[in-house]
Parts: sequence; C-alpha cells; structure tokens
Amino acid sequence: MTAEGYRSLDEELKRLKSVERPAVIAAISEARSHGDLSENAEYHAAKERQGWIEGRIAEIEDKMSRAQVIDLSKLSGNQVKFGATVTVYDEDTEEEARYQVVGEHEADVKRGKLSLTSPLARAMIGKASGDVFEVQTPAGVKAYEIVKVEWV
Repeated sequence: MTAEGYRSLDEELKRLKSVERPAVIAAISEARSHGDLSENAEYHAAKERQGWIEGRIAEIEDKMSRAQVIDLSKLSGNQVKFGATVTVYDEDTEEEARYQVVGEHEADVKRGKLSLTSPLARAMIGKASGDVFEVQTPAGVKAYEIVKVEWV
C-alpha cells in the first residue's frame, strides 16, 4: 500500500477509537437507562453499531499489521507498476483519464485511484508510454493507449 493509504487507515482507526467507540458506548448507556432492553430499539441499534465499529477496528488493525508500505519517491521508470500514475487514452471515446495504481483498500475510481487487482490495472502492468492494450469489460473489449507514466 502507499504511504497515503496507510495514513488514511491510521486516521480512520484513530477516529473509530477516539470518537465513534466512546459515542456508541454513551448511546448504549443512555438506551439502558430507558428500561426494558428486550423492546428497546435504541439499545439494539447502538449494540449493532458497536459491533460494526469493533469489527472495522479489527479489520483495520489487521490490514495495518500486514501492510507493506511502498515509498513512491523511490520508484521510477517508464513501465506501469504499483504506485505509478498513468494517463490513458480511450480509443473508443477518444477521452483521456488519469489513474494511480494503488492497493485494493485504497481504490477509489472517482478520485483516480485504481486497484492493482482491477482488470484495467492488470492490463496496464508492465506497459510503457505509447503501448496499446485491451481490456475485457462487460460491454466488450475496450482499447486504451498509455499516454504517460509518472511517479508523483
């Protein structure tokens, strides 16, 4: 994962532990004060939220403990690999798009972050500027040309 992705997970973990967890504990305590827990919707909702928070904390801690953080400043070259920011030209729509190849949990296509395991990223890996490649999509085969490979 990238250092940015690691920081993002760390921030979410801190928020869950310091803000969300205490808030849900307070909500459970408040709901308990209303009496009968068997028919208390607020209590059950708070307990469900607590379960989700604890599960997410465990998931993030696991990811962070197994993470291999890649320093993008030490990467270079003209071939697409993890961490590269790639400008591609869609030969069908004649539009350019810019993506950074990142780890799975960092992926967010709207922000230009493309998962290393996505079909588009897998097709780009190992290619260089000027190379044309094809990707199988639900709508059929699409052809792209790599315009530029950057290490930002």
